[in-house]
Amino acid sequence: MKFFKAAAMWPGVLPLVVLLIFLVHPSRCSPGKVNYREKEKEVLDDILGEKKYDARIRPSGENGTDGPAIVRVNLFVRSIATISDIKMEYSVQLTFREQWLDERLKFNDFGGRLKYLTLTESTRVWMPDLFFSNEKEGHFHEIIMPNVYIRIFPHGSVLYSIRISLTLSCPMNLKLYPLDRQTCSLRMASYGWTTDDLVFVWKEGDPVQVVKNLHLPRFTLEKYLTDYCNSKTNTGEYSCLKVDLLFKREFSYYLIQIYIPCCMLVIVSWVSFWLDQSAVPARVSLGVTTLLTMATQTSGINASLPPVSYTKAIDVWTGVCLTFVFGALLEFALVNYASRSDMHRENMKKKYREIEHSSSVDPSTELLEPDGSTNFQMPLVRHTEDSMTMDKVRQCEVHMMQPPKKNCCRSWLSKFPTRSKRIDVISRITFPLVFALFNLAYWSTYLFREEAENE
Repeated sequence: MKFFKAAAMWPGVLPLVVLLIFLVHPSRCSPGKVNYREKEKEVLDDILGEKKYDARIRPSGENGTDGPAIVRVNLFVRSIATISDIKMEYSVQLTFREQWLDERLKFNDFGGRLKYLTLTESTRVWMPDLFFSNEKEGHFHEIIMPNVYIRIFPHGSVLYSIRISLTLSCPMNLKLYPLDRQTCSLRMASYGWTTDDLVFVWKEGDPVQVVKNLHLPRFTLEKYLTDYCNSKTNTGEYSCLKVDLLFKREFSYYLIQIYIPCCMLVIVSWVSFWLDQSAVPARVSLGVTTLLTMATQTSGINASLPPVSYTKAIDVWTGVCLTFVFGALLEFALVNYASRSDMHRENMKKKYREIEHSSSVDPSTELLEPDGSTNFQMPLVRHTEDSMTMDKVRQCEVHMMQPPKKNCCRSWLSKFPTRSKRIDVISRITFPLVFALFNLAYWSTYLFREEAENE
């Protein structure tokens, strides 16, 4: 009170007294009111100072030795957009993370108040020179801000995380297409640092994660495997990591779009066996239409695949189906030829009967002359060609009149008098039977080969 009474005697001193009391008030000195965001700036300026930290120098090895820097890698697969059979590539979007120890970046965490420091500029600290060795195209994501961050932890550990989209090459073996499984790899390697300076290892636990409900249009991701793929060149040995993604092709799409339509075209081509042999326009148009449709189907399938030098499973299927359709068209040509041969044989029989009827006069008939003498009429002399024709007809008739052997097939075919009709009847049974045997061999062969390759 005496202090305030003395200050009241000098009015100009009072404002200075109030300001002094405000500055030295205990609430201003409370540790709970410290601005740790300002402390982050001070720490960053301290550990990343130009004279203290050089981003061009790699960190030391484990336990501060001169060994290689160990970088632990893990991935999070966000999406797989497309898998192209023609270009043999696939597109993937992932979150890529690297973590390593740089003891030069240790700092005071103020009793756990500073859990980590965050940077958005990767050039401020040393970075591993990792690259994707099977990359075709790639880009970063910068909407709205660059999707990248660096976290520095108090003990000197650095975490680098970035979201990227990549188009990667994926060499495929299409011998079993579309009953195949493909393995597409993601390879990551050091570009300049050899294994003496830098080593990549997979993070312990779960190094690769895949987003739930991953949907692909024509494939299913069965599993993924992590492995190492170190490579040796003239300049040294380089550390490399790889992820193998195992894809299974969805067969239901090809069953509906290719296999069932091809079966239907083959079955439609068999309809000509049930048409009358005299319906030439109908049978020709049916055979040509199915043949052209099958050829168009085959060309459309090949347009969606790369021109490989080996035979694919789909090539065997379409080739055999095309052969069956073409065989049905040739069968009608054979039936038409046999029909004309049957007509020619019938005409020859008719002509033979007319000749027999015209030559039915008895050669021993006696003719009486006016003077009472007896005269014998000479038999008619047939032309040489007529005699040869009649001989052929007699041979055919003798051959047809021979009693057939006791055979169920022969007795059943004897119900059809003409050869053209017999060809149609035999084709009605032979074509479906052979096609059924082909299906049995085809599916058993390729399905067993698929299981063997998986094992």
